[in-house]
Amino acid sequence: MFRKCLRASVSPAADGNKEFMKIGVLALQGDFLEHKVILQKLGVETIEVRLPKDLAGLSGLIIPGGESTTIGKLAVAFGLMEPLRHFAREFPVWGTCAGAIFLSQNAKKEQPLLKMMDITVERNAFGAQVDSFEADLDIDELKKATGTDDPFRAVFIRAPIIESVRGNARVLSRLADGRIVAAIEGHLLATSFHPELTKDTRFHQYFLSLCKK
Repeated sequence: MFRKCLRASVSPAADGNKEFMKIGVLALQGDFLEHKVILQKLGVETIEVRLPKDLAGLSGLIIPGGESTTIGKLAVAFGLMEPLRHFAREFPVWGTCAGAIFLSQNAKKEQPLLKMMDITVERNAFGAQVDSFEADLDIDELKKATGTDDPFRAVFIRAPIIESVRGNARVLSRLADGRIVAAIEGHLLATSFHPELTKDTRFHQYFLSLCKK
C-alpha cells in the first residue's frame, strides 16, 4: 500500500528516478528552516508545508521543534489536522522536540495532537531553556543505516522526554540515565532533541532511508 501511494504521488518523469524524493517541512512555527537547509545540503527537494495542498506529492514530512501548542493550534486553524493524520498513515513523518509532542498520543496536557504515535510525552522534562544541554547517544539503528560507528551528539533545548512507548512503538535511544529520547513506530519517528542544530546529517539520512522503503 505504501509503495503504491508513493508511486502515485510523483510525476511520471520523477517516477523513473528511484532516488527521487520530495520532503516537506511543516512551516507553521519553529525551526523549520534549519531542517530545510540540511535536506538541501543532502540534495533533497524540499518544500515548506503550510496548507493541505502542500502535502501533495511528498515522500515524507518533518515536523520541527518550536512550541507544540502553537503548532497544534495553527494546524487546526489552517485545516491541517486531518490531512496530516491521513498523510502519516501512509508516509514517513518525523517529529523533533515539539514535533514529537505533536505526533504523540498523549502529552499530559490539553492541546491539539495528531495522536499518531503510541507514545506518551512529558513536555519540558529538562527544565527551562537555560537548562539546555548536549549528550552523546549511541544508536545502533542509526549506525547500521549510515555505516558509521561514532555516537550522535544530540542537542536538547527545553526538550520533552518520551515517557513510555506502547503497541508497535519501540525505543531507538535512551540517555545514560535510561530516559527515552528517540522512538519509532513503523514509518513514524520521534526525537526529543534537535538534529537540525548540528552539522551531523546522519539522522536526516536515517529519515530519508525510511522514505525510500
